[in-house]
Amino acid sequence: MKSSWKESIYLQREQLGRLLHEPLARLAQKCLPVWGERERLDEVLSEHFAEIPHCASLYCLGTDGIQNCDNITAEGRDIAHFGRDRSQRPYMKEVVPSWGFLLSDAYISLMKNRPSLTALQLVRDGTTVLGYLGADFDLRDLPVTAVLYEEPGEWRQIKGDPSIRSAVFQQCRIDSPMDRALPQSLSILEELLTHRGVFQCQIHFSSSQSIIWTVDDPFRYRILDPEAMADPDICMLYPARPYPADAVIPEADIGRVLDILRQLRMADENIYLRQSTINIFNGMLSLTFSCDGSHYMRYDEFLNKDIGFWFGAVA
Repeated sequence: MKSSWKESIYLQREQLGRLLHEPLARLAQKCLPVWGERERLDEVLSEHFAEIPHCASLYCLGTDGIQNCDNITAEGRDIAHFGRDRSQRPYMKEVVPSWGFLLSDAYISLMKNRPSLTALQLVRDGTTVLGYLGADFDLRDLPVTAVLYEEPGEWRQIKGDPSIRSAVFQQCRIDSPMDRALPQSLSILEELLTHRGVFQCQIHFSSSQSIIWTVDDPFRYRILDPEAMADPDICMLYPARPYPADAVIPEADIGRVLDILRQLRMADENIYLRQSTINIFNGMLSLTFSCDGSHYMRYDEFLNKDIGFWFGAVA
């Protein structure tokens, strides 16, 4: 089953929690006999620092969020944090579960300004909570254990700037150079997508340009300016390539997709297509209209929608 980005994060956090809970619980027990004694707490944390995987720093806090020992890092003691008030940090505002262990949501650290997270383990003397053992982690140091999620295939609509939406009927489409030769420009893009190794293109109708990515050089984009978009000779610069067998969008449907984009651009003077992206490998299209609304949709669902659907939805 394909997972969303939220499900992938949940699985990642679950595995990190299992990795960190037991060693922090053991260390919290070792801190209990010397609780409140700065030097001895530092010694305990230093002695057992290596037992906490991927840890950036260890420290202890009272129930008021005030740090009662130094920060212990791989480089040694950092005395600058003794007495620090951490009560307003994001991890201190989360509720520690009844079992006494919390893996916080990610936040931006104050010192390095980088995504981080904190694990808190309650330090208890019987039923009395004395404070917390804290462990900070830089996300760069943590292993990625979850499978990379896949983008969902269902239609998604994302609303844009409200000020643009409210003024949509006070504007009208002005023909761009691409508009005046749209069939030729889209034929150039069809050739590039089906026979010249382009797997993604971003079409900017209003500014008469396209941005393309090729299978031969996928990490760099190229900009086709208005002059290039009007010149079929541009196709000569890209070597012939067979249409990828693992592309989700069938080769025969590329022209159909481009023709519907043409219709959405030209069908109405107030509500019209500004920009669209096609990716043949994930089979998705994006469309941004003059009302600043954006849509993400699988190519086959897109092909099954009539023009009336779009103007009812974006209006």
